[in-house]
Amino acid sequence: MPRVAVMHVVDALRIGGAERAAINLSNLLPRDCYDAYLCTTREEGPLANLVAPHVGRVSLGRRSILDPSAVLALVRFIRARQIRILHAHASALFFARLASLFPPFPAVVWHDHYGRYAFNDRPVWLYKLATKSIGGVVAVNRPLEEWSRRALGVPSERVRYIPNLVQLEGGSGLDAPLPGNPGQRIVCVANIRPQKDHANLLEAMRLLTADVPEAHLLLVGDYADKAYCDSVLREISALGLSRNVTYLGARRDVPAILRACAIGVLGSRSEGLPLALLEYGMAGLPVVATNVGQCPEVLDDGAAGLLVPPSSPQSLAEGLRYLLASPGTRDELGTRLKARVESQYSADRIMARICKVYRQVLGDESADGDEDYVDVKIASAT
Repeated sequence: MPRVAVMHVVDALRIGGAERAAINLSNLLPRDCYDAYLCTTREEGPLANLVAPHVGRVSLGRRSILDPSAVLALVRFIRARQIRILHAHASALFFARLASLFPPFPAVVWHDHYGRYAFNDRPVWLYKLATKSIGGVVAVNRPLEEWSRRALGVPSERVRYIPNLVQLEGGSGLDAPLPGNPGQRIVCVANIRPQKDHANLLEAMRLLTADVPEAHLLLVGDYADKAYCDSVLREISALGLSRNVTYLGARRDVPAILRACAIGVLGSRSEGLPLALLEYGMAGLPVVATNVGQCPEVLDDGAAGLLVPPSSPQSLAEGLRYLLASPGTRDELGTRLKARVESQYSADRIMARICKVYRQVLGDESADGDEDYVDVKIASAT
């Protein structure tokens, strides 16, 4: 049976959950059934080096939302390689739908990663237009799955909740030495955005360091709004935390950073299913996270990590203080979370579900059952 050509489409390869998902799914798509391609509509970025050599690449450098030359370049690429499925991530949906209007009319699968779903601030009419008669929708959490069905009117059989998989790339060491003592380091992997509520975490650190002056928080993540990022950095100074909090920015050595820390933390006020929790789990880190989105699902309702109320720095500080003082509990929770992530969010399990979506989109009746998990032979990322 001939292989099916699938192209993942993403705006850029900046550091973020949607971008990581596009790379992971492209890299791991079973090579005996699929030819994998990855398109960046605007530019590549710091994650570009994580794309496997066997994945076909194209970067369009589009300069506007409706850049005709970029659309035509993508259409030519699709036609030359007979790509049958465009798997569009996040806002790349609109560009992919434009390209799908031209021969060979590839089917479109939209992967919805929206982290601000609780704010309900997306133009429904525009997304409803873009998803009209779409081949399929993959939602990374339950609320997004329900939103596509209820608000956009996408038929239930075309919408599927599939959580992100986690791949901790990079087995080498740290790019640079880290501040703080290993047993006192706390790490937060989260881009600097309002919904991540770094202010909540910083206030928790102010409370924590009054009792545990050696505690040190590492903030790892990119930013889109420099003014907002600057405000977070000013808050570190204003709270007197310059010796206890370090902003590392976007880093490529995240696995090594996690291995060098004692606790992973998320203080968000809004979440979907955060990739950071899965990365903490793969690294065997114990976790303190706010009880929002699907954090309780990942942490097994508190059995595999500590859950605290959102916007409650006192509760967050208490959770961090407890784990710093309890190495046995840290080891136990880290082991539980690692086992849970490996069993529920492993690459083979998630790729099987993605492949099932592709088969349904292409009209394969064998993919119509209720069973989500079937064995697949995932591709090597090397």
